[in-house]
Amino acid sequence: MKIKGNVVVAGGGAAGMMAAITAARAGADVVLLEPNEKVGRKLYITGKGRCNVTNHCNLENLMAAIPRNGKFLYSSFNRFSPADTMAFFEDLGVKLKTERGNRVFPCSDKAADIVDALFFELRRQGVEVRRDRVTGLSARDGQLTGIKTENGGSLEGCGALILATGGASYPRTGSTGDGYGLARSVGHTIKPIRGSLVPLESDDPCCGALQGLSLRNVELNVKNETGKTVFREQGELLFTHFGLSGPLVLSASAHMDVSRHSYTAHIDLKPALDEQKLDARLLRDFESRANQDYANALGGLVPRSMVSVLIERTGIPGDTKVHDIRKEQRRRLLETLKDFSVSLSGTRPVEEAVITSGGVAVGEVDPKTMESKKVRGLYFAGELLDVDAYTGGFNLQIAWSTGYAAGLAATERASNNKEGALP
Repeated sequence: MKIKGNVVVAGGGAAGMMAAITAARAGADVVLLEPNEKVGRKLYITGKGRCNVTNHCNLENLMAAIPRNGKFLYSSFNRFSPADTMAFFEDLGVKLKTERGNRVFPCSDKAADIVDALFFELRRQGVEVRRDRVTGLSARDGQLTGIKTENGGSLEGCGALILATGGASYPRTGSTGDGYGLARSVGHTIKPIRGSLVPLESDDPCCGALQGLSLRNVELNVKNETGKTVFREQGELLFTHFGLSGPLVLSASAHMDVSRHSYTAHIDLKPALDEQKLDARLLRDFESRANQDYANALGGLVPRSMVSVLIERTGIPGDTKVHDIRKEQRRRLLETLKDFSVSLSGTRPVEEAVITSGGVAVGEVDPKTMESKKVRGLYFAGELLDVDAYTGGFNLQIAWSTGYAAGLAATERASNNKEGALP
């Protein structure tokens, strides 16, 4: 089976669809290979099904949200910015809104509207979408010379191939990490793969005891073994049977390297109150509950499921009458409320991560075109590259920007080589 198309895109996720649409709009004959029955499967689950399309911020703030290799993305962000992303989708008929933290969502709160808009634009631009995947590459003298596909396909007249196969997170959506092997097979370096924006594991028994408890408006301060703070922010977190999860925890994980450091989570349960104000609050509560048991008095300070854990951590018996609690015991409670610490043992598997950290070494890719510096005619886009960002729409912006850059450059390459790079 021969597949005709002078630009081939491998992967029907955010980056792949943007690359295919951009190439087709620029005049390329585009074939998009996607192993799933439908394109955009991972997009359906982003932003809890709402799809945080981008972040409505300037270039400076965008770059600040990229913890590693941000400079590599400078050119592609300049060419296709968050404002361009918003205009792109609004031109496709998707109305957008900006929420807290400049996060941009479709007004419908439905990720399906984003996927549908992309799919119908692929059709309008004449992109041929095939259910297939690239399984092998060959190159000679620094030039891509052959492509094999899972269904036994070969490519005819292909001037460029864009690999946008995704990372290794959420493999059920099709992100199985096979693109790393393809890139490695033609000489590319693959930086170690690990999960980013991923839940954290802990051996602390409090996590199991508090399983299912969601805390809002708390402050999470993650420190490494030297006491250095690597992440500090207020928001929401969740206790699970394995450790910690929730928005704060996922964000914190992007700042952590568990292969080199050990970490402890310090949770301020009352961030709105400094120690003096919190102590005054405790005194008022204790005075009004002077004849109650300590365990009952705690119910006005923390969720009921935390009471037994606080009793254990403060060392104050639960049946102690409040009027018998000494000043130093009250101080111990205050310190526990302001610094509820949880030792962290690692991260959950990369398969459970929102995004993958690691991938194709960016030093081997042209930042302006996303073309391989090792193999002419080969391009990369999206999560396959060794770039990742914090939560808030920044990772999808990486996909849109790199996909756009790759789509334009691949079309130019193909048009300059009308007979195709592949025999």
